[in-house]
Amino acid sequence: MAPEFPVVAAIQSASIKGDIATNLTRHLVLARQAAALGARLALFPELSLTGYEPEVAAAVAMRGGDVRLAPLAELAQGSGMTIVAGAPLRIDDALYIGAISFLPDGRVAEYTKQHLHEGEGAVFTAGPGGAALDIDSAQVALAVCADFTHSSHAQAAAQAGAALYAASVLVSPGGYAKDSEILRGYAEQYAMPVLMSNHGGPTGGWQSAGRSALWDERGRLVVESGPGECLVLASRTAGGWQGRVVAAA
Repeated sequence: MAPEFPVVAAIQSASIKGDIATNLTRHLVLARQAAALGARLALFPELSLTGYEPEVAAAVAMRGGDVRLAPLAELAQGSGMTIVAGAPLRIDDALYIGAISFLPDGRVAEYTKQHLHEGEGAVFTAGPGGAALDIDSAQVALAVCADFTHSSHAQAAAQAGAALYAASVLVSPGGYAKDSEILRGYAEQYAMPVLMSNHGGPTGGWQSAGRSALWDERGRLVVESGPGECLVLASRTAGGWQGRVVAAA
């Protein structure tokens, strides 16, 4: 029998192009809602704090410890919940697609997208990735969108002992069937549950499919949202996985 797993939340948020202040305010509302629902992990979509907007990414890029994000760090500490938000990251002279994790102990961890989609290389640099997160002693491996299209990425996470593969994405309606099947397949192949957080609205000229989801260690769909802003929550107890979709506050 699989051990219990804490409540995790894929937060299907909508982003406004380059507007960090407004997007941050929305992140705080949705993350507080997730914490109130018992979540120990709040996973936002790819580049959630700025939108998936390559043309403005350099102008709105952040560095580690950006003071504007202090409210997310404070919320993580106060709630005991890890918050993973997406943003373009400036490290040295390179620009990366990043996932910034705010940890309950006050630390901030950075993950940089390892595999770029066609065209992203004109703006971004492929990154080295980052360490897995510890969520109540369970290892959670992060992925950002195109990372999961490389089977070696998920394989490495599984071999390192990940108890959950958490992907922040922008997936369009046309690409959803293929991409969701890849993620479902990893869950089944590696007996590693997969959580996917997609955008809740259009961004960067792309429509988003929404449909954030969790697949269990057998590759079975536990919960899937529709379009628009919402929270997808899932947890595992002795009776197995349970999931629900909650309307965004």
